[in-house]
Amino acid sequence: MLSQNKKVILGLTGWFVLAALTLADVKVGAPFPGLEAFGLEGTLPDRAGRVVLVDFWATWCAPCKASFPAYSMMQKELGERGFTIVAVSVDKKPEDYAEFLKKMTPGFATVRDAKQKLVADVKVPGMPTCYLVDRKGVLRMIHGGFHGDASVRELREEISRLLEEKP
Repeated sequence: MLSQNKKVILGLTGWFVLAALTLADVKVGAPFPGLEAFGLEGTLPDRAGRVVLVDFWATWCAPCKASFPAYSMMQKELGERGFTIVAVSVDKKPEDYAEFLKKMTPGFATVRDAKQKLVADVKVPGMPTCYLVDRKGVLRMIHGGFHGDASVRELREEISRLLEEKP
């Protein structure tokens, strides 16, 4: 059973995540911006006809660190069915980004938004925030934060649903 303090904290966290998501510029049901237009550092994977999770993260973000093993597993398990993760770092220092990737060895594509153009265009409300894009390039879900198994469950359900849709 949760203590009263934990209930209050969880309630406030949920409220802040909801409030932050309403600030996002890209809306569910609209096309997600083409990533090639933003001068991202790194190699973007082929995303044509694939369900794509665009995850905005930073090396200083504890929930971001926690998400990387879970996202690597999801990429491994769902990649052959047409799923791709593109993790977009907002780190300004390339050495921080490189050191993080060396330690975490993600099983998915990572790029760096060094000029902060994509994060500004999307108006990402906080780290981490991920955007789930369908096979046609339409934003279908925004997920704020990373809450362990609960986030994995929620994302996996929506990803699976999108993978079952006809291209």
